[in-house]
Amino acid sequence: MGKHHPNPNLVKIHRCYSCEDLAKLYGIHVNTVRGWREEGLSPIDDCKPVLFQGATVAGFLRQRRASGKRPCLPGQIYCLPCRAPKNPAHRMADYVAITDTRGNLQGICPDCERLINRSVGRGGIEPIRGNLEITVRAASLRNDRVRRPPREL
Repeated sequence: MGKHHPNPNLVKIHRCYSCEDLAKLYGIHVNTVRGWREEGLSPIDDCKPVLFQGATVAGFLRQRRASGKRPCLPGQIYCLPCRAPKNPAHRMADYVAITDTRGNLQGICPDCERLINRSVGRGGIEPIRGNLEITVRAASLRNDRVRRPPREL
């Protein structure tokens, strides 16, 4: 992941890190690490230099990453512009097959009226259906166009 989602597996859990060490490890600014301290990352003690136990840093980053998750319940599709799971408008969705085993559930966001998609296996429709009325549509011919012979020069 990028700088906004530091990988908690990069820290060694039995090692102590200073703010500068963590900043160098994750390629971020030292003030970002100091901001983590204000968000709840606890140092070993109040002495200077401020040191953090690796296990504490890994736990903090995992908890911070988990707090940003927005899981979809049955009958919901995640809307990227709204940044939230939504029930499609009129509780209707279409299943568009991409392959024999996978496809997309497509609906319309009730707030921003954009197309929302959720990737699903053909056998996995029932567990996430919820109260949606799902229509199975044939795949578009976008990728299966007839190829024309090359022009002669």
